[in-house]
Amino acid sequence: MKRIQLFFLASMLAATACQSDQDYDATGTFEATEIIVSAENNGKLFFLNAEEGRILKQGEEVGVIDTVQLHLKKLQLTASRKSVDSQRPDIRKQIAATKEQIATAERERLRVKKLLEANAANRKQLDDWDSQLAVLNRQLEAQLSTLHNSTASLNEQSSSVAIQVTQIEDQLKKCHILSPIDGTILAKYAEPGELASVGKPLFKIADMQHVFLRAYVTSTQLEKIKIGAKAKVFADFGDKQRKEYEGTVSWIADEAEFTPKTILTDDERANQVYAVKIAVRNDGVIKLGMYGEVKF
Repeated sequence: MKRIQLFFLASMLAATACQSDQDYDATGTFEATEIIVSAENNGKLFFLNAEEGRILKQGEEVGVIDTVQLHLKKLQLTASRKSVDSQRPDIRKQIAATKEQIATAERERLRVKKLLEANAANRKQLDDWDSQLAVLNRQLEAQLSTLHNSTASLNEQSSSVAIQVTQIEDQLKKCHILSPIDGTILAKYAEPGELASVGKPLFKIADMQHVFLRAYVTSTQLEKIKIGAKAKVFADFGDKQRKEYEGTVSWIADEAEFTPKTILTDDERANQVYAVKIAVRNDGVIKLGMYGEVKF
């Protein structure tokens, strides 16, 4: 019984000594914001220059999907729009003849009116010109209504075709595969000559300049940690080789979770811990999945 007690006491003292030598509060692994870039159109991949390890700038073109059919469709729609626009009537020319008839009728009415005042014409002649003017004005109104309706209809057709052209241009734009961020390509999922379809993964990219350490802390430690607080982060290269970085707490989990088996915390007896992220600016040495420690 004494031997068991002595062994237990020695174990406790060893554990206490290890904890006193420990110069970090929690450990974890380094991660980065990863984006899987997928195809936004269907067609054959003409080229895809997305080799693993390549560094890209945001908006840099990485590949192109076949655009021939879309280009031909755009040409067809453009020709169709020109045809619709050519059918739009010239209202001024269309009503010119009717307006000239109205002007002539108004002059004749004025002449008859003067003759009537001089007792050189009868009242019926003036009434006839009034009737003719009324008919011509109604004809002009009908012409204008028809021409305006025809123009409006053609405008709608032209606008509809213009929208289709814009859709094709958007699809053509999506055939050009661009990098969404400044980052490093982690994996390539397709090769030139393969058929791409909407949603098919092409490559994975990550921002390797701004990485973060995902660590786990106990509720006791959580009281000392706040978002925006500074922390010391150590990248662990093995064989007791470490490099120190300045980090900033960027995220704290709202819910507790069970302690991951691969993660050590200051209190190993805790059943539940909280995940935290400490943002670190990478100098090119830190790799994804590398172990690290943090001191708050």
